[in-house]
Amino acid sequence: MSPNEYSRMQSARKWNLRKLQAMFQVMKQPPSSLLPLLRSPFQGELLAWLFLHPDVEYAQVELAKRFGVSPSSVTREVDRLGAAGLVVTRRTGNMRMVRADTDVAVARPLTELLALTYGPTAVLGEQLSGVDGIEDAYIYGSWAARYSGEPGRVPNDVDVLVIGSADEDDLYDAARSAERQLGREVSIRRLSRDEWESSQGDPFLETVKTRPLVRLKIDEGKR
Repeated sequence: MSPNEYSRMQSARKWNLRKLQAMFQVMKQPPSSLLPLLRSPFQGELLAWLFLHPDVEYAQVELAKRFGVSPSSVTREVDRLGAAGLVVTRRTGNMRMVRADTDVAVARPLTELLALTYGPTAVLGEQLSGVDGIEDAYIYGSWAARYSGEPGRVPNDVDVLVIGSADEDDLYDAARSAERQLGREVSIRRLSRDEWESSQGDPFLETVKTRPLVRLKIDEGKR
């Protein structure tokens, strides 16, 4: 085999390997159990974040950081949503900015649908960011199970567990505010760090810890 033929064969192998890796990466993405109309959970998270914050424009790099995905994943998704007329983009320097297109005919029903499905992660973290004394916060129960891929009906309420010393009245106000945005009941239960870590013998906490938990992103800068 000549050096040129060997080089071409190696290049072909590398190309096929990259193609297979890309195929498996797509196959590994779990389907959306909260909204099966969507291709993936990330698409639901991104759409919910944009449409439930319609007056805010986000840099793609900021969105990649928020959702823990690669910038290229955000670019591909934004390209698809832009082609469908659901988002508007613009360039400012080296950054590409993205916002929901609220003038599209489906904006209102889509926003309501997203609020009922992927809305809790987009709304609750932001609501709780204004409450002092929160160390951690998780969504648990049926909604967390659907979010994690378990099949079933979309639940009518959202259960939240807050770890820390937050004031109960502040948590109540945050829950009611979230309910207005999400169109469903929100229940918040507060525990101290000691209660959370020494849960042995507590049937409720032992069950919670063995079931799916969705950690909420609390923005320290908003407190």
